[in-house]
Amino acid sequence: MSGAATADAATAVAWPGSSSVSTADAANAFGEDMSGLYQEGNVLWVAQNSGMLWRLKRNGSSWTPDTANGWSKGKTLHYPNGSGTPDDEGVTLTGAGAAGGVFVSTERNGDKSGTSRTSVLRYDVSGTSSTLTATKEWNLTADLPPVDPNLGFEGITWIPDATLTAAGFKDSSTGAAYNPSGYGPHTAGVFFVSEEATGMIYGYVLQDSGAFKRIASFSSGMSAVMELQWEPQASRLWAVCDNHCNGQHRTMKINASGLFAADAVYNRPSGMPNYNNEGFAIAGADECVSGSKPVYWSDDSDDGNHALRRGTITC
Repeated sequence: MSGAATADAATAVAWPGSSSVSTADAANAFGEDMSGLYQEGNVLWVAQNSGMLWRLKRNGSSWTPDTANGWSKGKTLHYPNGSGTPDDEGVTLTGAGAAGGVFVSTERNGDKSGTSRTSVLRYDVSGTSSTLTATKEWNLTADLPPVDPNLGFEGITWIPDATLTAAGFKDSSTGAAYNPSGYGPHTAGVFFVSEEATGMIYGYVLQDSGAFKRIASFSSGMSAVMELQWEPQASRLWAVCDNHCNGQHRTMKINASGLFAADAVYNRPSGMPNYNNEGFAIAGADECVSGSKPVYWSDDSDDGNHALRRGTITC
């Protein structure tokens, strides 16, 4: 959920796509609290921060709940011991796709909402049960400065090791170029998570053993970040703020020093009101038609009884 952030002073340019947006779900399909998004081809994964995960299927230009394997009403999430209600805010997959598990970023246990628990949880989504128990938790709370329990991790995205090493990405923990082999078995990439309270972005190697290492810390340039998305086609990291920053979007790229640096600042599409958008997903390069491709937003407030909207960006 979003907190009280202030709009950021920056020179923003017009949205790099269509100025208009359209609804991408049926009326009253999901209600409030729809947050992080991740598109995997004809599947859209959605984190609903009441401890729910959705698997949606493409229906023309819209998305509807998958009716197979227990997904029709979403699935309830729990921590590895089978208890709790993770306040899941972001969702992403790795290069292995859903077969490698679905990863969510969480800021607290809803059953103990007064205590921070900034974690990344992995879920095996191959079964048919209506509940999912995490197969792994990386609890990063003690590794970061304290924040309000409702202002913790919001966005999460994964960038392949091969992409980072090819770009000369710098490991801040060593001061040298990132060397994946130095971290033992992990997901063949780095997870980047955003913090709402500060607008900071952190990069973590999450090891198979349950250990972790923070290898990057940098500002988004905004006072809060609700979503992160890596766009392979353009080799850029998107950071997205909600209505408290007037729907600003920023992109960053790895510079010659091996660090993420500002690339562009975009206003939201002029035809989209200042919705409480906490999720943002970008279609793959295969959906680029006549120089543009779809993007999607999730509206945490379900304005107008719609939680999902569709727009475009140039590609």
